[in-house]
Amino acid sequence: MDQGTTQGRPVDDEHAAPPPGDLSDLVVVAAAESPDKLALVEADGRSVTWACLEDEVARLAHGFSEVGVVAGYRVVLALENTIEFVTTYLAVLRVHAVAVPVNPRSTVDELTRVLADSGSRLVVAGPAALDVVRRAVAGLASVELPADLRARAADPRVVVAGADPEPGEWAHAALREDPAPVPVPRVRDPERLAVLLYTSGTSGHPRAAMLSHRALLADIDQLGAVEPPMMHGDDVVLGVLPLFHVYGLNAVLGSVLRHRAKLVLVREYDPQTILDVVDDEACSVLPLAPPVFRHWRDDDSLAERLGPVRLVLSGSAPLDPASVALFTAATGLAVHQGYGLTEAAPVVTSTLCSLPDAPVPGSVGRALPGVEVRLVDEAGRSSEPGDPGEIQVRGENLFSGYWPDGADGPDAEGWFATGDVGLLDPHGELFLVDRLKELVIVSGFNVYPTEVEEVVREVEGVREAAVIGVEDAATGEAVVAYVVAPGAEPGAVVAAVRERCEERLARFKVPSRVEVVDSLPVTVTGKVRKGSLRAEERRRHLELLG
Repeated sequence: MDQGTTQGRPVDDEHAAPPPGDLSDLVVVAAAESPDKLALVEADGRSVTWACLEDEVARLAHGFSEVGVVAGYRVVLALENTIEFVTTYLAVLRVHAVAVPVNPRSTVDELTRVLADSGSRLVVAGPAALDVVRRAVAGLASVELPADLRARAADPRVVVAGADPEPGEWAHAALREDPAPVPVPRVRDPERLAVLLYTSGTSGHPRAAMLSHRALLADIDQLGAVEPPMMHGDDVVLGVLPLFHVYGLNAVLGSVLRHRAKLVLVREYDPQTILDVVDDEACSVLPLAPPVFRHWRDDDSLAERLGPVRLVLSGSAPLDPASVALFTAATGLAVHQGYGLTEAAPVVTSTLCSLPDAPVPGSVGRALPGVEVRLVDEAGRSSEPGDPGEIQVRGENLFSGYWPDGADGPDAEGWFATGDVGLLDPHGELFLVDRLKELVIVSGFNVYPTEVEEVVREVEGVREAAVIGVEDAATGEAVVAYVVAPGAEPGAVVAAVRERCEERLARFKVPSRVEVVDSLPVTVTGKVRKGSLRAEERRRHLELLG
């Protein structure tokens, strides 16, 4: 193996049962072997057993088939963390269609672009998203779109869950009325597209990562091979991470399906509500995002309220060592971190794979079984030992490229360049150093600076705009916009920028601060030197501390 490369242990499959064709197959087996065991519980009281879950998935799959959903059709899921999300997602996979989960609190503009880009034929919406979904669908034909998106756009129908449908829409409940099964094809292709998840890159708008059934199932199996186990059948797993995000969708829900654990679904993110749910439901596994740990710092009863917990997992964004140390000191619980990305479905490394007798502060762990990680320099050569390099990943869990043509996926040897910079120690421990990409990660969610900048430039009087991420104690990072608006009153510019962003963007993408400046630092070619802006923010932070 090359220097600067690490590989997880191979998965031992000598005595493994025949692999499932897709995630919904796991429910079929669970319903047959553990029919009366609880599978899903909503924090507000509803629940379903494995047998009931299978019945719901079968009914919905039949309903989708009856209304014309066929293999390859894209179906947008604009739903909160509810039983309906899970049953709809699995039913879409069962009819060999493609699930497109989105934030149910997306704006009209954001959702319109996803509908057009994905060419979705159906949108399943819950109450939180229904108004925006209706406006996006109604305006899809008239809104100005790039030619390639306009060519892909379909005329989607709306399926309403948890509310009354309007004329021309279908009721989610009506689709599940007939229990007839959906025939399973004799030949099942693991490379068949299962999910489109929109993620951010270095320029332009978010792109959809194409995740196959092979990729989804591979990462679940890789997680299942980790020792000590992340999850087993007796666990009660907290489901507060949004299911429209890859971490909640596959690392959490997918693993629950594989191990037949119980998933407690929580719709709203609130740190105190989470503690109540953990206590009430005796949750034993807590997959969390970093902001939760910061909100819990001052809770004197934290150790008592987390009494049922055996394992705490943190993902979606880096967690600072100070937060880990304070949490562990208060509760006696270790926080196991990992590194992942949407394109890897999502987990690549975990500290559960680290050497048990030698924990390394600041590490995001070692590669999962069946996953390889290597570092390369700017010339594409393996980095020298101890030198940072771009993180590349290889494994069956990798995506098939970006929608719609599979562009920019793994290379001919199976390696995918992540755009992140890391260090590997001699034991294969990975340390994140920086991001080559200019993503801003707010509470675990990706914010694409170019997307925000385009909206800011729409404001009258704004000539130039540059968006960067800054450290934030509550959300990990926050969005800051630097704006040039010659001759305008700064206060009015700030107010106008906030108003436009709140109208056009999801809340986590809205700048937390707007700085009106005379000019932006640029290179000789006119490109904004965002490194200089970040340095200015660091100086500002140090002055505040002083």
